[in-house]
Amino acid sequence: MTEAFNAGEPVSTFSPGGTVTLVEGGTFCLSDNTGDIRPGTAQGLFFRDARLMSRWELRLDGDVPHPLSVITPEAFVGRFVARRPPRAGQADSTLLVVRERLIGDGLRETVTLENLSAEATVVTLVLNVDADFQDLFAVKEGRAAQRDADTIVTGAELLLRDRHDGSRGLSVSASADPVVVPGMLSWHAVVPAKGRWSTEIVVQPTLADRRVKPLFHRGQQLESSGPARKIQAWRSASTAVRADDPVLSQVLRRTESDLGALQIHDPSRNGRPFVAAGAPWFMTLFGRDSLLTAWMALPLDVGLGTGTLQTLAELQGKRVDPLTEEEPGRILHELRMGPDNTRVLGGSQYYGSVDATPLFVMLLAECWRWGADEATIRSLLPAADAALSWITEYGDRDGDGFVEYRRATDRGLINQGWKDSFDGVNDAGGRIARAPIALCEVQAYVYAAWLARAELAEASDDTALAERCRANADQLRRRFAEAFWLPDKGWYAVALDGQKTPVDALTSNVAHCLWSGIATDEHAATIIKRLSGDDMDTGYGLRTLAASMGAYNPMSYHNGSVWPHDTAIAVAGLLRYSHLDGAIALAQRLATGLLDAAAAFGGRLPELYCGFARDRFSPPVPYPTSCSPQAWASAAPMLLVRAFLGLDPNVPRRTLTVKPNIPAQWGSLALTELRLGSATVDIHGSGDDANVTGLPGDWTLG
Repeated sequence: MTEAFNAGEPVSTFSPGGTVTLVEGGTFCLSDNTGDIRPGTAQGLFFRDARLMSRWELRLDGDVPHPLSVITPEAFVGRFVARRPPRAGQADSTLLVVRERLIGDGLRETVTLENLSAEATVVTLVLNVDADFQDLFAVKEGRAAQRDADTIVTGAELLLRDRHDGSRGLSVSASADPVVVPGMLSWHAVVPAKGRWSTEIVVQPTLADRRVKPLFHRGQQLESSGPARKIQAWRSASTAVRADDPVLSQVLRRTESDLGALQIHDPSRNGRPFVAAGAPWFMTLFGRDSLLTAWMALPLDVGLGTGTLQTLAELQGKRVDPLTEEEPGRILHELRMGPDNTRVLGGSQYYGSVDATPLFVMLLAECWRWGADEATIRSLLPAADAALSWITEYGDRDGDGFVEYRRATDRGLINQGWKDSFDGVNDAGGRIARAPIALCEVQAYVYAAWLARAELAEASDDTALAERCRANADQLRRRFAEAFWLPDKGWYAVALDGQKTPVDALTSNVAHCLWSGIATDEHAATIIKRLSGDDMDTGYGLRTLAASMGAYNPMSYHNGSVWPHDTAIAVAGLLRYSHLDGAIALAQRLATGLLDAAAAFGGRLPELYCGFARDRFSPPVPYPTSCSPQAWASAAPMLLVRAFLGLDPNVPRRTLTVKPNIPAQWGSLALTELRLGSATVDIHGSGDDANVTGLPGDWTLG
């Protein structure tokens, strides 16, 4: 998920005691475990791809409060519990400090001082505030230079404005009569014996001299705020998923919460939802990430899938532009709104992704099967056809039947598949592949896209189109087997390089070929054995690159780490070939390792973690710049649930297939109020048994 033009990995957000990330739509906040945003770090309050606040430090009588705990009941709420440092000569403190922070198109923080002593105490409370209005890219890459803001005090309000162009700003105001001077709000408070004192502080962004309306009000109860209502609406509309296994149950609750918080409802596009790729650096629409996340989340809500498709269709490429890599029919890689977009991306839209375009067509057909509105699906067919035209006219650069990529200028992403770091594609000896590159999983997605469009054509009685699409898929499958299979190794080449030479490293990419169905049974049987080896299976999930390969590094971004979404796709692929020896056993082992990792990370799967073997380091070693929450990592548990249930609906044809292979340690799974078009069903599964209730009488259960 590396952005365009990024020369290295993101700067670490780590601070002593850990970094706390809060996220709500296009707003996120990074702080330390006291709640402070420390200047000179990557911390801050971010809104629409720019850092607003770069300093937010609370001091009691000049001292940093001693942190006690951090509680995040929702992804957008943080409670920082601390105490005033003990007075000289005393072992304990009698003053409790609670900072309750809510974000959502702004920030609201309530600071409460609770005096546990039998006599009143006097406190000087100071909040140091500053802003730098830096572009998110500059902060992410560690090149955010000092940039002063213009500061104005108007009564009890502190106003800060970007001195560079004045287009961005913020206001800070508070209750309890603060003294406000440039860069600081302060209070001189007397807290009664056994009593409390509090102040409510509100940060409101401004864009183009207009104040952005926050998703909350002063004094409003948390449960009545916009972010709380949004997450409740998401939960009410989503399928309820329950599991006997306590770890899986915890992970699924976090999945629901994080996917709700990561959703952006763009008012300029009729409020249609899509999922931002992840916090802290990817809080925006990413074609590949948002499409795959929506696919994984289909059992929760098909509307997320259609919202993502509609948004991407509006942004679909229409012209040839080398700077942004836009081409007719191409699906967007990322959308940005920061102040440096023109310099960094060539504009707000960048198209340097080779896989988002076939994934778009795949998701469209999948939403149709899951019961999306027929009119919506029909309205998106021209976008699907434009995407397929891009595949044949631009994606297949040399007419060999495979989709390749090569960046259009020296500023674009070198690698444009999901392993998009500069060294993400290499051979068994560790040599980096040279462009143009045809990735194995991209051909697998294209195969699935042709079949998806064929199915949609058949539904419209367009037999000729269906036959052409199926013929294209069949031809691609044959050519893929001939060109990518490495019989002496027993796996597919990760890619063909610019000379059409197979890039022969063993990678997790081959598991995506199982997921799409492009692999033959003969090839799949051998791949299952290769993926089962210790050089691929860490015990906590599947490595991106086998430990036996030349470029292997368990601490790398793409060359030996474990990505939860990648392992979940592998599990779904294995279960697609469940009739082959070892497929179910490996799928269950990988899923168990993934959930054990989730337990170690507090129930929230991060973007990735290091690929050390479980018998060497347990719990798994975190990757220092990993996003968390991150969309497709958050959605991965839902793909596991769907895959182990063998859940495959086809609403237009009124069929529902449920063929469970649920791991014994999970106990039972239950999906209640699963909406399939006009039908609402409940599914209870355990082991290889399932019970479905509520299915209409004219449906077929398979």
